[in-house]
Amino acid sequence: QVQLVESGGGLVQPGGSLRLSCAASGSIFRINAMGWYRQAPGKQRELVASITSDGSTKYADSVKGRFTISRDNAKKMVYLQMNNSLKPEDTAVYFCNADVTYNSAGYYYTDDYWGQGTQVTVSS
Repeated sequence: QVQLVESGGGLVQPGGSLRLSCAASGSIFRINAMGWYRQAPGKQRELVASITSDGSTKYADSVKGRFTISRDNAKKMVYLQMNNSLKPEDTAVYFCNADVTYNSAGYYYTDDYWGQGTQVTVSS
């Protein structure tokens, strides 16, 4: 019922920039918290940044000051701006996550959804 689709990943040199986007679609009543996670080869998935419906943000220590999360509630989008600061250790698959309330047959449910992931590779 709810789909999350990421875009914007790619290959970038150290110190470069990327902007990831995630679009939510489906039978959505309300999108609550949204976030970006990443998973590097051989490592566990970790939280990169999250943002509540009213705009409060949280960042992993490793990306504070380098990445910025934002959202557009009207467009049902969340973004991750990685500005002029990418490092090889940022290489990972980045996943969009959203806590979504939806209506089904007259009842409201809240579930957690994931996108399929987008690869970010930082290398010279």
